[in-house]
Amino acid sequence: MFKQLREEIATIFERDPAARSTWEVLTCYPGLHAIYLYKLSSRLWALRLHWLGRLVSHLGRWLTGIEIHPGATIGKRVFIDHGMGVVIGETAEIGDDCTLYHGVTLGGTTWNKGKRHPTLGTGVVVGTGAKILGPIRIGDGAKVGSNAVVVKDVPDEATVVGVPGRIVEASAGQPAAARRFAAYAVVQNQDDPYAKAIQEMVAHTHELEDAVAALTRRLAELEKELAEHEAQSPLAENLRAVK
Repeated sequence: MFKQLREEIATIFERDPAARSTWEVLTCYPGLHAIYLYKLSSRLWALRLHWLGRLVSHLGRWLTGIEIHPGATIGKRVFIDHGMGVVIGETAEIGDDCTLYHGVTLGGTTWNKGKRHPTLGTGVVVGTGAKILGPIRIGDGAKVGSNAVVVKDVPDEATVVGVPGRIVEASAGQPAAARRFAAYAVVQNQDDPYAKAIQEMVAHTHELEDAVAALTRRLAELEKELAEHEAQSPLAENLRAVK
């Protein structure tokens, strides 16, 4: 138990630059408190002391703002940063070395019994406010961007953003050194192909508008030149003489 606690404290130092001392982590990190209250409630749940397990879970929610159902499965070195508003459902499964930020929901999409919450692989990062819904799998090393809503499986090492969630970066096959931890599941210089395509369409629309405006101006000039030419022709002079 103490070995695992040391690992989890080391994980917090690794992923949160605001951590200054072990005592601070032990006393001031609600994510760590929520995990250990979950461990107690989960053990009670496994002993079929369901009401008592839920009571401990409710106490943990009251103390930390993090709601973890005692029936959930959570691996080692899972870090819940800030944590307020995190909800982890009964059949959710979280692999080792995952990171969840505040406002994350691992929720279900049905009232039926059985597996109805998501499964997170190893090393998954879920940004603040993200919603992962249903019995889907988020692959190892995947990143879910802030406020994304994910309702379909996500492959290993992929990055998902938006509503509904869409893959903007699939980095499977990269060397391990290139796959660094990304706070809030955001990395620099990450292009969204949908946003890029929309920007290109807007730019093309501006180009077309400029071309149409140039053609309109040229047409007006030609009409003016034609009117002047007709006014100066011999036939026009004869008509004016007759009048």
